[in-house]
Amino acid sequence: MARAALDDTDRMNIRVKPEVKARLLRAAALRHTDLTSFVTQSALREAETVIAEADVIKVSERDFGRILELLDNPPRPNEKLRAAAKALPKTL
Repeated sequence: MARAALDDTDRMNIRVKPEVKARLLRAAALRHTDLTSFVTQSALREAETVIAEADVIKVSERDFGRILELLDNPPRPNEKLRAAAKALPKTL
């Protein structure tokens, strides 16, 4: 299971090889921005892509129809499902 990395500071330190830093600095200069802004914006774009991929489930039109059908007409619970429901902890 994925874990969220939490930090309560405004500073983030990373170590990169000199040749990586040089490429990042060159790219930042080509975008007319500083290294921090370039790295932050690039990382945020990637983060948004990763989060969107995790939050959205893509299914075929056929499968979507099947999901809707099952939501409208769910199958009756079988013995295994009833046993699982009985095993759940009691809540208030």
